[in-house]
Amino acid sequence: MSAIANETGTTAPEAATEITSMRERIDQIDAALIALWKERAAISQQVGKTRVASGGTRLVLSREREIMDRFRAELGPDGTQLALLILRAGRGPL
Repeated sequence: MSAIANETGTTAPEAATEITSMRERIDQIDAALIALWKERAAISQQVGKTRVASGGTRLVLSREREIMDRFRAELGPDGTQLALLILRAGRGPL
């Protein structure tokens, strides 16, 4: 199998070029998602610390439900799973 086929899964030069370009964009999107994930988690953790320090509860379940509903409405069942991961990253393990 040629190097181009190993890298892109195709031996057609035009398709390989297109795949490489699309993968570069995917990598850019992934980098943005990772940066946003980290930023969101840090802000969420600060919200929790501020809430607890002021005598509030550690979690606000209605807020978590709102977030899960938003993700489910936009992304379907996978949105629920994504929301759960995002929420866990922000609050840590229960």
